[in-house]
Amino acid sequence: MNKKQAVIIVALLALIVCAGVLATKLNNPLYVNGGDSSNGKSTIALNKDDSKDNKNQFFEEAKLTRDNKNAQTLQTLKTFIDDKNVSKDKKDEASKKYTDLAMSTNYESKIETTLKSKGYEDVICSIEGGKARLVVKAKDKLTDKDTRDMKNVVMEIAQIKEVEIETK
Repeated sequence: MNKKQAVIIVALLALIVCAGVLATKLNNPLYVNGGDSSNGKSTIALNKDDSKDNKNQFFEEAKLTRDNKNAQTLQTLKTFIDDKNVSKDKKDEASKKYTDLAMSTNYESKIETTLKSKGYEDVICSIEGGKARLVVKAKDKLTDKDTRDMKNVVMEIAQIKEVEIETK
């Protein structure tokens, strides 16, 4: 398998993840034109009053925003790579950025899944410039063992030592 095939496979994986997130998000009911008579809300009913729902909404929106931004960036880079008027050096640079972003997206997803499997309710991971940032949904302050475990997961999956952890 050559480098180009690997890049294509990673890009397709990223697009599949984005499509899954969008499909899940779009399959939730939106109340437009009239509303839902059972709870009295009209127009688009996305904002909930419960703080629990607001926290869930924060994590969902942050992931969706991140995935959309990554998909747009990947598409832009792909267009740039495929453009015949761009020099080989610029294409190589764009190809490297494309591969790095696709791998970061893959790592983010793996880290989130691994941490959720370890019992954390919800996690958002973002990797930028050799640094990982975790936002963890937690009722209590994280212990030193928790932060050590999270840093170990990030190190095992993405080989990143610099990890910033925030609780929400």
